[in-house]
Amino acid sequence: MTQQTVLNPTHRALGAKMVDFGGWDMPIHYGSQIDEHHQVRRDAGMFDVSHMTVVDLEGARVREFLRHLLANSVDKLQKPGKALYSCMLNPQGGVIDDLIVYFMSETWFRMVVNASTRDKDLAWLGEQARSFDVRVNERPELGIVAVQGPNARAKVAGLLVEGERGSMMKLGRFAARKGKAMSGAELFIARTGYTGEDGFEVIVPNEAITGFWNALLEAGVKPAGLGARDTLRLEAGMNLYGQDMDEAVSPFEAALDWTIALDEGRNFIGRAALEAQRAAGVPRRMVGLVMDEKGVLRHGQKVLTDAGDGEILSGTFSPTIGKAIAFARVPAAASDVVRVDIRGREVPVRVVKFPFVRDNVVQPGV
Repeated sequence: MTQQTVLNPTHRALGAKMVDFGGWDMPIHYGSQIDEHHQVRRDAGMFDVSHMTVVDLEGARVREFLRHLLANSVDKLQKPGKALYSCMLNPQGGVIDDLIVYFMSETWFRMVVNASTRDKDLAWLGEQARSFDVRVNERPELGIVAVQGPNARAKVAGLLVEGERGSMMKLGRFAARKGKAMSGAELFIARTGYTGEDGFEVIVPNEAITGFWNALLEAGVKPAGLGARDTLRLEAGMNLYGQDMDEAVSPFEAALDWTIALDEGRNFIGRAALEAQRAAGVPRRMVGLVMDEKGVLRHGQKVLTDAGDGEILSGTFSPTIGKAIAFARVPAAASDVVRVDIRGREVPVRVVKFPFVRDNVVQPGV
């Protein structure tokens, strides 16, 4: 049975085109995916991401548990409210999920995981937490609204009680704190996002989320659907779980080696496999592609290189750049002379560094 967020009737009232996304009935756009994309890049847009799962981890040994669970090191989190992006790996070094974890106190960390991986994530967390006596508490009564764009933080701050507006505008990147809306709703506000623009991801109690959404609408923040979210995140060089990585792909093969902390004395799940892969030589690498010819790069297309075939992972037309862009996984030994098989025609593409776009600026070389 398809699940719905609390905001589902609101999306429909706004004329959203709804689609099934990982078992959730979600808005793909509200009329124009391209307009929504540009709205986020140039001003502010908002997304209902309440299909994602909020999990609170509590217990005296919760930091010790996360040191064991995550490939990145939670020891980087020393100040309450700070956040960390990490992969959660299986013993073979494959990615079970990518997530953000927030340090709130030595007995409480908060985690937000992907919608499509909810069931396996909760099962894995529960299994691993037992020996550390850590409580894994899913928070289904909470929803999430992501407000992104150069004017996003000011729009959200304007909805807070007066004494909190200045401090929320000063909140550092990858940090979170509690706040209160003028409506009285208690909020958890994180300066994080999935678009390459500044903004907040706001965790809101379900009973208050429709009012919060409507207050943002009245403040001039326009809704955006999952279509724009996908083009924005790909331009920003951000992976999508299940398409760019999964349990058969290591962080080294997904250009996520920067999230691996091989700190001394920490034997996290999957570490031995990662060290063995690095010693033997990582067989595949993820690259960015730009196609200067007309057309679109799509998931599953074959990538032809001088070291063997690769595959397009995520591909789309980039509204900001005006060309097709993609992530591809290719043999590690491949040169940057690459072609893509598009319906039997070999089309040359350029290998470029990503992100393709940062803060609404096309990056050099793209």
